[in-house]
Amino acid sequence: MRKKAVKHTTLPDPKFGDVQVTKFVNNLMYDGKKSKSFDIFYNAIDIVSEKTGEEGLDIFRKAITNVTPQVEVRSRRVGGANFQIPQPVREGRKVSLAMKWLISYSRGRNERSMAQKLANEIMAAAKEEDAAYKKKEGVHKMAEANKAFAHFKS
Repeated sequence: MRKKAVKHTTLPDPKFGDVQVTKFVNNLMYDGKKSKSFDIFYNAIDIVSEKTGEEGLDIFRKAITNVTPQVEVRSRRVGGANFQIPQPVREGRKVSLAMKWLISYSRGRNERSMAQKLANEIMAAAKEEDAAYKKKEGVHKMAEANKAFAHFKS
């Protein structure tokens, strides 16, 4: 029997005292440059606060919630054919996917700085628009389209 992977505890971030922020920053980080990632994130939150007039962290949380997928499709081989089977997403994976989508789509934007890109993507996701939100909608549509194969679930 296999051993279960050990869950690492993530420390809360220094400014907001929030574990979710640290996880986001860890995903944002390149080459182990965590302090730079924190700078980018905090600047993005400041930009969001300035532009919306609301608390930046609340907008960030709303954006994560809006981008979080509930179901996804997984490939499964049944009788020589591959089927896309819709399955509910595990709790930890939901948030992880949402964060990764937010980051990857903000990197693809055309603003000047990463903080600006991230801020605009967060604001767009909070309003349920733009690329990261569309990705979630696409995943849900895919699961809906393949609902007929749900009985193959293991």
